[in-house]
Amino acid sequence: MSSRHISWNAALRDIRDDRAKIPAGLLAAKASINLTVHYDRRPLFVAGKFDRSAIMRAAAKAAHLHQARFGCSWTNAMSVALKAAWGAAKLAHHMATH
Repeated sequence: MSSRHISWNAALRDIRDDRAKIPAGLLAAKASINLTVHYDRRPLFVAGKFDRSAIMRAAAKAAHLHQARFGCSWTNAMSVALKAAWGAAKLAHHMATH
């Protein structure tokens, strides 16, 4: 009977590497989205629907700040900002329904 040896260090390293990476500046983008929603007084979720123009407006403002802070491309900045904006909108939806 043969025995099989498992390297637990390698297995746990592979598990850690498979986790989703958080993009740089995502937390700052979330804070920027929350401030934009607060100061513009334009909620991301209204009357049972997502307000897409408010989401895009907040994401564009956050993307400008992200691009200025991190010096990345507009595509990368907008990607991070849209993830943050839709996350905030989904949270607003969840809070409104519960």
